[in-house]
Amino acid sequence: MSEIKVLDQQTINQIAAGEVIERPASVVKELVENAVDAGASAVTVEIKDGGISFIRVTDNGCGIPKDQVPVAFLRHSTSKIRSALDLMTVSSLGFRGEALSSIAAVGQVELVTRVTGALTGTRYVIWGGEEKSIEEIGAPEGTTFLVRNLFYNTPARKKFLKTAQTEAGYVSVLLERMALSRPDISFRLIVNNQTKLHSAGNHKVKDLLYQLYGREITSNLLPVTAEGELLKISGFIGKPILSRGNRNYQHYFINGRYVRSSIVSKAIEDAYQGKLMQHKYPFTVLYLTIDPNLIDVNVHPTKMELRFSDNEQVYKEVFAAVQTGFSGKELIPQVTVGKDEPTKDVLPKKETLTEQKKQDTAQSVNRPKIASITPAQIQKTVRAPEPFEYNRRVQMMVRETGGYETEAVVAPEQSKDNIRVNVAPKTTYESHKPTVNEPIQEAKKPEQLNLFEEKILTQTARMKYRFIGQLFDTYWLIQFGNEFLIMDQHAAHEKILFERMMKKLKSRQEIFSQSMNPPAIITLSAVEEDILNRHMTEFKHAGYEIEPFGGKEYALYGVPADLPKINGEEFFRELIDRLGESGVSDSTLILETIASMSCKAAVKGNHMMSLPEAEKLVDELMTLENPYSCPHGRPTIIRISKAELEKKFNRIV
Repeated sequence: MSEIKVLDQQTINQIAAGEVIERPASVVKELVENAVDAGASAVTVEIKDGGISFIRVTDNGCGIPKDQVPVAFLRHSTSKIRSALDLMTVSSLGFRGEALSSIAAVGQVELVTRVTGALTGTRYVIWGGEEKSIEEIGAPEGTTFLVRNLFYNTPARKKFLKTAQTEAGYVSVLLERMALSRPDISFRLIVNNQTKLHSAGNHKVKDLLYQLYGREITSNLLPVTAEGELLKISGFIGKPILSRGNRNYQHYFINGRYVRSSIVSKAIEDAYQGKLMQHKYPFTVLYLTIDPNLIDVNVHPTKMELRFSDNEQVYKEVFAAVQTGFSGKELIPQVTVGKDEPTKDVLPKKETLTEQKKQDTAQSVNRPKIASITPAQIQKTVRAPEPFEYNRRVQMMVRETGGYETEAVVAPEQSKDNIRVNVAPKTTYESHKPTVNEPIQEAKKPEQLNLFEEKILTQTARMKYRFIGQLFDTYWLIQFGNEFLIMDQHAAHEKILFERMMKKLKSRQEIFSQSMNPPAIITLSAVEEDILNRHMTEFKHAGYEIEPFGGKEYALYGVPADLPKINGEEFFRELIDRLGESGVSDSTLILETIASMSCKAAVKGNHMMSLPEAEKLVDELMTLENPYSCPHGRPTIIRISKAELEKKFNRIV
């Protein structure tokens, strides 16, 4: 055996750095968290070469006194805690005291800082953990960190970094999460001298979400507000239409800290159960506030994980908050016919408007003045998504006429997102000249953020339904005003059976069994036996009659009476398998699993239904708590607007 020796300090520092600093994004994370803890209201991050060659983090926080600067770079030096007892009530983002020492161990670091009220600042240089210089310098209040040539002294670790573009992407994702976690702080990200992110820091989460993710996501968000025994929860959840193939859009912050928690993730995803397809995950931005005494954040070196003192209560409160967010909301997805057009911003960028104005001016200079607007100009149907667009077009026409008496003036005929320009009686421009506070005639702004002015699945709306017929023996076509509805008869019937069964199971109503004669003899493995015995009460309550038959065999005497078309033995085995895969233990989740399996008795596609049967299906669908999707997440009804169809037939442009 080799001799045991204590490692030298440099090696110790590099090993510690390996736990905290994995890539440039790790450096940015630690420095930005320190800036937030320093009380900064504005933080700027600038990187070059993905952060490998250059990182600069500037804040307007409280700064570091000169005599404390060298101490800040020692291992386990921190201003956030004083003893082990403080670890139980940590409220700051950083506290372990390893960030600066770890960064300095693998990079060339320069620090410029000035505390509030001081006349001069301090410049401190440390490379690879070795001090180079410390001096007074003129500097603004706050702190600036420059980190150059990351991993210059550990080439073995540097070669495992990704491309500069990929590393810059990690930094961008990190800054987005930091901006979401603290909407009261202005964050700016500059990549290779180009600004990629700049949040306002105005406390408005929805404005920030619009900036980060655009109109499509922002217009499909539902607010969440709840307060329970342990948690205070606020934020937004996405409608099921925003589902994604991974958890990258599942954001939740606990006491202002972005973390990963299997308990919170499971609660969110279980609340979406039945609204999303399998292997799809929801979009969420939730803020959870909890007593620091009830969590342990000292679990992982990067502070990305934590533990709760009461996992079950946290699960219940998050689950209930998300479910409440869906209460009373209509979730029928609107679809487009053919290829979707790219979503445009509600308002174009300033640069776009400026360039357009220059083009308009140049065109008007070279354009001869005309005395009237031609019929071709008048009758053309134009796209005008915003009021300013209409006003701009009118002003262009006025410039063309030079303010002379015209044959006609334009007036908007609003129809959702289109405006048809009509001919009005002969008049003069002066008589319709707008005042400062009164535009010519402002077109009504399309209400794109409020998709459903009138709910579709209500008894009142039901009176306006006109059934067109059945398509492919599977889909029912229904006209409702200017909406074209398509109902999947199988998905709709599945959901009806599911909620009917759940209602019986939850209310402990008597569920009759259908006898199996002769009984099915089923052999179960040790794991399957354990699942059956643990949940025997739920099985019997759901209408199953099963008794031990000796050894590992069980006799299945009866199945729920609501499942007349299902092979009892095959269904029972599939249910056992489903419970084993999910690992569920909560009685409500077990009942949901049983009910979702029970919907296999639903009417299938390629089945001819009569009109009275379809009408009865719609009537029953309207009585459900969540009629918008089947238990597996597929929509029961989709809708297509009349305007969308007219676009496809070129009736409107």
